[in-house]
Amino acid sequence: MKAMILAAGLGTRLKPFTDSHPKALYVVEGKTLLEHAVEHLKTAGIKEVIINVHHFADQIIKYIHLNKNFGLDITISDETGELLETGGGVKKAGWFFDDCDCALIRNADILSDLNLTKMAGYHFKSNALATLAVRQRDTSRYFLFDDEMKLCGWENRKTGERKMSREIEEVTAFAFSGIQMLNPQVFPLITEEGKFSLTGLYLRLAETQFIAGFPEDGTVWKDVGRMGIAH
Repeated sequence: MKAMILAAGLGTRLKPFTDSHPKALYVVEGKTLLEHAVEHLKTAGIKEVIINVHHFADQIIKYIHLNKNFGLDITISDETGELLETGGGVKKAGWFFDDCDCALIRNADILSDLNLTKMAGYHFKSNALATLAVRQRDTSRYFLFDDEMKLCGWENRKTGERKMSREIEEVTAFAFSGIQMLNPQVFPLITEEGKFSLTGLYLRLAETQFIAGFPEDGTVWKDVGRMGIAH
């Protein structure tokens, strides 16, 4: 298993810090978000990581070098020319996962102690094309699953917008936790170009493919962008 840390975003919710720094270098509980993410990946024995960069990319690259790659084999996916959003960023880095059985994609701006090994076991056993870590929490946007935890839709409860991949009478809403595992066979199926979100990709694929949800309630989880500026 190899991993990708999504660190290219502008981090607008962490202003004014991100006016002069990338969000991945924001410090929480004495460590940068990037270090938290790296340490989390290490709990699953991951040794090879690709990190996409855009906003103040040079600061992230320098930080990684100063920390001797945290003992990992780290590759940079350079998006300084154009920010590709989550889907475009993952597609650009798809080549990195050609020789592995699982691509773990993790947002940089979350704190989580999710048991990645347990999630990987669920992902492989289910034979899903993609597995999304989800939890029941209050938010505005939700993925919708059937009783077998197969993705069938998405909704924004703030705007009332709903998109269904499959019409199911009874669905359960879960909030995305910012961690997903992909079978590398997904990459040839990504026909979207340029900037696009993973959400839209998953909804399209869910029409014909098994996109699974992995309920992970009980673990520590924080969306740092909503925590406010506090070191």
